Amino acid sequence: MFAPRLFGSGKIRGGVHPDGRKDATSDRPILTNLPLPSRLYVPLNQHSGDDALPLVRPGDRVLKGQLIGKASGRVSASIHAPTSGTVLAIEAVTMPHPSGLPAMAVIIEPDGDDRWIEIPTPPDPFSLDPDVLASKVEEAGVVGMGGAIFPAAIKLRQGRRFEIQTLIINGSECEPFLTTDDRLMQERADEIVEGTRLIRKIIEAYRAVIAIEDNKPAAIAAIQAAANKVGAIEVMVVPAHYPMGSAKQLIQAVTGLEVPAGKRSNDIGVLVHNVATAWAIQQALVYGKPLLSRVTTVAGACVAQPQNVEVLFGTPIEHVFKVCGGLTGVPARLLMGGPMMGQILPSLDVPIIKGSSGVLALSKAEVNAHTSSPCIRCARCVDACPMGLVPLEMARNSRADKLDAAQEFGLRDCILCGSCAYVCPSHIPLVQYFEYAKGELADRRSSQQKQEYTKGLIDARKERLEQERLAKEAAKAAKEAAKAAKDAARAAAKAEKEAAQAKTQHPESTTTSPADNCVREEQP
Repeated sequence: MFAPRLFGSGKIRGGVHPDGRKDATSDRPILTNLPLPSRLYVPLNQHSGDDALPLVRPGDRVLKGQLIGKASGRVSASIHAPTSGTVLAIEAVTMPHPSGLPAMAVIIEPDGDDRWIEIPTPPDPFSLDPDVLASKVEEAGVVGMGGAIFPAAIKLRQGRRFEIQTLIINGSECEPFLTTDDRLMQERADEIVEGTRLIRKIIEAYRAVIAIEDNKPAAIAAIQAAANKVGAIEVMVVPAHYPMGSAKQLIQAVTGLEVPAGKRSNDIGVLVHNVATAWAIQQALVYGKPLLSRVTTVAGACVAQPQNVEVLFGTPIEHVFKVCGGLTGVPARLLMGGPMMGQILPSLDVPIIKGSSGVLALSKAEVNAHTSSPCIRCARCVDACPMGLVPLEMARNSRADKLDAAQEFGLRDCILCGSCAYVCPSHIPLVQYFEYAKGELADRRSSQQKQEYTKGLIDARKERLEQERLAKEAAKAAKEAAKAAKDAARAAAKAEKEAAQAKTQHPESTTTSPADNCVREEQP
């Protein structure tokens, strides 16, 4: 097996050790072939970036795997029909976000046949050019499945522009409750290892590492056995320490390198992909399958039968809970994702999307809500911050809308992991302040960009009008010059004509001389 030379100690700065609460689902196999819901609400934006452009209309018949939304803009991802059926509408639906804001979606009524489009047998992906492989990943609509949901093909192409020394496949899954990656590694280890090899081929990395937290012994054993079959892939066990699953922290634990502030992992020769992303890339390149579903952890005290389920995108969360035995009571909080960084859901009507790593229905005891009190300046948040920031000062300035000051304390580098809020004895909702500040700064940047864009349009219009004025003046001057030249030519022609007429009327005045006249007078 390949022996690493630049690997770190497995330790990260700060962080916390929340109760894992993974036992309810970690030992249960993934439930596949779920019954289809009566409707699938497939959003046209399940990724970071611009909405996909719809390619279907109400009334159209679609097949499973058919492209129904084409990637548009600089950052976007394609959307495919999760099953066969009829398009009922293309309209706004509530998205899985605390705001409850709507987004456009393709609403499909499944026909129950689950008929696939015809997929030609793909060539051996290891025989293809890396750029061709990246394009196939793009066509399959694969995004980062660890939570960032950034289009995978863009990340792969970025990796090709840098000299990537280490590819890290993230199998840490440090969020409490979530076991989707754990079960994937246990049940689909060969596919994940093959996906790792394909990613490594695309980005031409020198080294490939699959990093797994030490609280997943079955997953470690399965991935190690699969990696031993092919060689040149290291399986590294890292401590179960939140937020180990964050890319920057995992890079530090695996390589000993830190990503500088304002930089990306590419800048230090490292690229990170999630194990679920590696699996999706393998499915796309080996079998030609687009991304239509994902494994999602369904857990929490209010779920009758906690389970990992493979769910089609667009499936309403209410249907997912029914598959897992329904809810035993009214949840105190509904979450998509884990309890540390997950999004609070506005209702059960929202659909599963590509970034839905978990759906949690938490009881009041699990939420453990507290009333916040003033900061006592204990600095526990500083000790817990994995990025080495000063959360108490960031929060103080964010609350006062002193966003520039908050940025000076590192707001831009905050990963919103929630470690600071977890250890705060005053129960201050620190992450909420940081989310607000980041959102406000993003709005300001957007507003500034719009102003600059508008100013650019105004300046361009002024310049265009000035160019048009100068062009008109030049055209007018050229026209006047042409007219003057034409008038001069006419005058010259007229003078020449008059001279010719005068010559015709008085020929002797121009053909005889005085001497001739004298001769004529002397003749008799």
